[in-house]
Amino acid sequence: MKRVISIYSIAVAGLALGLASCEAEGDYPGTEYAPQMYHSVPYEPLSQIRNEEEGMWLSNREDEKGEFYNSNPNNPHEMNMRKPVANTVPRNPDGMLPYRLRVADLEGAALVENPIELTDQVVAEGQQLYIQYCSSCHGAGGEGDGKVGAVIGGVANLKGGAYINLPEGHIFHVITHGKGRMGAHASQIPADRRWKIVHYVKQEIQAQ
Repeated sequence: MKRVISIYSIAVAGLALGLASCEAEGDYPGTEYAPQMYHSVPYEPLSQIRNEEEGMWLSNREDEKGEFYNSNPNNPHEMNMRKPVANTVPRNPDGMLPYRLRVADLEGAALVENPIELTDQVVAEGQQLYIQYCSSCHGAGGEGDGKVGAVIGGVANLKGGAYINLPEGHIFHVITHGKGRMGAHASQIPADRRWKIVHYVKQEIQAQ
């Protein structure tokens, strides 16, 4: 009986010691178990450790370097994340430049032409995107009678009044930045998809 109690006490003490060693305090991060889950072997873009022996005491890397070493010897100055060439402008895979018109510049937006070539496939894709992102407010037919639109009110009827004659650039601008009750959708919908929605609105919804 005493032996059982002794074994139990040792197990409890060991568990308590193990849990206590995990506690972080001040500059001490606590004992790490399975360190490979915490320290990634691939290059970290925003940190730079050039000492190949840093973290050697816990490393099991195949390249026999320290656990924390993360420099890229193939780039100048062992850089991991290289800066873009000066005066370059990023483009998306379709070659489109970033959309930089300000929220209030609706006049400028009206002059922007749709860079996506109009095809049946593009219109079909635009329809699916419209159903996914727009129909809940504007309704399946664009008349502002979606289920959400019916609750919040004031949703634009894309088939009515001045909306029929809105330039494509204007519609894209509103999808991007929002207007009135409509919020900005640039963070949810990539630019090329926004233009496809515009094609669908102009070619299908407003053409009916």
